[in-house]
Amino acid sequence: MIGMNIRILRKRNKMSQELLAERINVSRQTVAKWENEEALPDIHKCKMLADIFQVTLDQLSGSLSEEEVQHLGPKGKHFFGVVKVGERGQIVIPKEAREMYQIQAGDKLVVLGEDMTKGIAILKSESFLEFADLIRRAESEVED
Repeated sequence: MIGMNIRILRKRNKMSQELLAERINVSRQTVAKWENEEALPDIHKCKMLADIFQVTLDQLSGSLSEEEVQHLGPKGKHFFGVVKVGERGQIVIPKEAREMYQIQAGDKLVVLGEDMTKGIAILKSESFLEFADLIRRAESEVED
């Protein structure tokens, strides 16, 4: 499992065995042995591999198909699919995203935008308001 994941992630990141070996301070032959399941990296090397490939240790060591690996986003980032904007601007948040972020009917969401990338972010309003309150309290402590 982990050997195949290392190979797929290495290729996805357009890295040679030599380059990967250099980045984690092992020989090219060691990387080849990992990829061929002849040896396993120790936990420290697994952490380094996960950081290089921007995946979690679970993703690195888990049972992933090549297709699943191709859809892995950087660690902490997720791709839930594509949504279509309705005539009145409404979108349907994919079920997997709603479950992961515990978004339920009736929740209030904040929509933020960024001009340069034309990016939009959606967050739960209570989290945003808690963060804004934290900033307000920190500012008032500095003024005192």
